[in-house]
Amino acid sequence: MPIKKIQYDNKQFESEIFKDKNFTDSSFKNSEFLDCTFENCNLSNVNLINVKFKNIMFKKCKILGLNFSNCNKFLLRFNFEDSLISICIFSNLDLQNTHFYNCQVKSCDFAKTNLKNVNFEDSDLEDSIFENTNLSFASFKNAKNYRIDPNQNLLKKTKFSIPEVISLLKVYDIEIV
Repeated sequence: MPIKKIQYDNKQFESEIFKDKNFTDSSFKNSEFLDCTFENCNLSNVNLINVKFKNIMFKKCKILGLNFSNCNKFLLRFNFEDSLISICIFSNLDLQNTHFYNCQVKSCDFAKTNLKNVNFEDSDLEDSIFENTNLSFASFKNAKNYRIDPNQNLLKKTKFSIPEVISLLKVYDIEIV
């Protein structure tokens, strides 16, 4: 008897906990997730067209190749903790107050994104793009491998740790001795 594949398109989920699930290549198209938690899940290559994520927690998840810019932007709210987030697009979104705590945020696109009050503490941001991004009041405490051009991003009261903050000077043709 063939295994029945669970459908996630055009569904509503409220206060659900998805634990140890493999959603690879699934589609959440036109679905709504409200107050849900994804824990230790694989969300690689999930279709997010018109998905409503409201107050969602991704914890210890593998999130690969997702285009969050395709989500429904009304009341879009999610947080990430201890997760691998790679090759994802967050551009042109309002992600104020989002937490990317202790995550590997690798090769992600945050161009033209409002990241005011965002928490990237203890995260690795290798090869992620920050361009025309509002990083006011954001925290990069103990974060590493970020490349942020202060001339192309809004940095107001943004928190950085030493010695990683020195990377902000890489855009200038100077020598630090």
